[in-house]
Amino acid sequence: MCGIVAYIGPREAYPILIKGLHRLEYRGYDSAGICLLNDDIRVFKCKGKVSDLEAFVEGKNISGNIGMAHTRWATHGEPNTINAHPHFSQNRTIALIHNGIIENYAVLRSELKNRGYQFTSDTDTEVLVHLIEDIMISEQVAVEEAVRVALNQVIGAYAIVILAKEFPDKIIAARKGSPMVIGIGKGEFFVASDATPLIEYTNNVVYLNDEEIAIIERGKELKIKTIKNQSHSPYIQKLSMSLNEIEKGGFEHFMLKEIYEQPRSIFDSMRGRLHIDQGIVTLGGIRDYEQKILNAKRIIIVACGTSWHAGLVGEYLIEDLARIPVEVEYSSEFRYRNPILNEDDVVIAISQSGETADTLAAIDLAKTKGATVLGICNVVGSSIARATHAGVYTHAGPEIGVASTKAFTAQVAVLTLLGLLLAQKKGTLPNSEFHKLLLELDSIPAKVEQILLLNEKIRDIATIYKDVKNSLYLGRGYNFPVALEGALKLKEISYVHAEGYPAAEMKHGPIALIDEHMPVVFIATRRGIYEKVISNIEEVKARKGKIIAIVTEGDESVKNLADHCIEIPDTEEMLIPLLATIPLQLLSYHIAVMRNCNVDQPRNLAKSVTVE
Repeated sequence: MCGIVAYIGPREAYPILIKGLHRLEYRGYDSAGICLLNDDIRVFKCKGKVSDLEAFVEGKNISGNIGMAHTRWATHGEPNTINAHPHFSQNRTIALIHNGIIENYAVLRSELKNRGYQFTSDTDTEVLVHLIEDIMISEQVAVEEAVRVALNQVIGAYAIVILAKEFPDKIIAARKGSPMVIGIGKGEFFVASDATPLIEYTNNVVYLNDEEIAIIERGKELKIKTIKNQSHSPYIQKLSMSLNEIEKGGFEHFMLKEIYEQPRSIFDSMRGRLHIDQGIVTLGGIRDYEQKILNAKRIIIVACGTSWHAGLVGEYLIEDLARIPVEVEYSSEFRYRNPILNEDDVVIAISQSGETADTLAAIDLAKTKGATVLGICNVVGSSIARATHAGVYTHAGPEIGVASTKAFTAQVAVLTLLGLLLAQKKGTLPNSEFHKLLLELDSIPAKVEQILLLNEKIRDIATIYKDVKNSLYLGRGYNFPVALEGALKLKEISYVHAEGYPAAEMKHGPIALIDEHMPVVFIATRRGIYEKVISNIEEVKARKGKIIAIVTEGDESVKNLADHCIEIPDTEEMLIPLLATIPLQLLSYHIAVMRNCNVDQPRNLAKSVTVE
């Protein structure tokens, strides 16, 4: 949440910064601002998107080869120009941008007011820049030392970048709980919230750890120290992503591109792990912990949003295949409810970004209780990847659209591999069944390609329902999490109220909502509790509800009842979520486009939720 980018080097900073903001705009788009240092500190900021900032600075002096920029997802203070970043210190010689939340900002603000400082914004960020200035003046120290002292007084999460007029060849950056990566080029440095703004210029990066400060100075080596004043040597890593992965590639929206990338992303999540010829599954990232998982009395999956839905599928899979009890928890609830954890529990944390604040806090809690913690995430070098004992990368590639698509199916694919691995090791699945599932899983990418050929038909259905106010999504067994995910997608990007339920639960309340104006989406594939779902469809039809059904190819029973049927290839019951999710993503996408919604940047949402 909030996008940060900064540059120091021989080039003009503005083009690099503004391009970087566009690539980070999925992290926040309430307001945007830019700061350039060239003899003086110049700040330009405005409410709205990065394009509004570009229009605002047109004709202004934007020269300089050191600068920083920010696109905001509002926490403290409404989205407006005053609350936009960067924020100045009182004497306007220091500017700061910030991602995160300073929890004790009210106490610090009161103390600074007593010392004569005045505040123009409602943000917690302005408190921090005034505090840094106060320390520089009162203790007569350089800016990096003032930042270090200030951060020892701060409670909360932050990724910050600071420019000071007194130090025109220096950028100071720091992080705790919010991501930050530093790109190292030839005689130049880049700073950003993630690697997408950097990949065009360098693939050498350093990921800052919590409570680390980077001193980035023109013509000098990168220096890193902790807020406790301990020096660390930078650990330089190579980025594996390419520039074309973060471009739209001819698609109208990133979301549509990422939906169409799923045959490849599902394949990549299984590549080198699913060995049909040998009849085995391998997950190298957790090899050293396999026995711990096999001996676990319980697995607890913690996640948020779409990743939580993937976790629900994982619960069905692991219990079905490996016969290990599984619980799925919202990270935000798990961390605050004093959960019972033991050393023989295994906690699996799922996050697309690897930076989800609530999930990171849940990991910390689980580790303090002695549980083994594994991660499933998409971003190499992310906080969750570093905080967990071991884990598995999904290899879905960069996901720019705020509403997750390919990350979900990649997570489900990895959880399927995990379930199969555990089943084989425990001997809970007959060899014939195990090999049948391996072969079927290997066929999933091709079957996703078949479903994508239905795009125009799904678009036609969307045309009929684009103006509805409410909708229900219903499924049973493995299809219940799919119903939840389908409803979430519609809510996220089209702002249509939608709810997902187990189909049998419809009778316990939601059925009261059904009339001729209510579309009901059924995931009604032939596998599983098929006849029961048909009964639920009959109940909706009797009340004149409009029925959209995801069915198995060749189905006639549901076709005779539903208003619209979307046929997907047949597969094993536990693999249906990998297929049934695709048409629901396309349906939500087309409805959102027809409602003139911003598909890639839905209102009030951000991609990486790095605050509570």
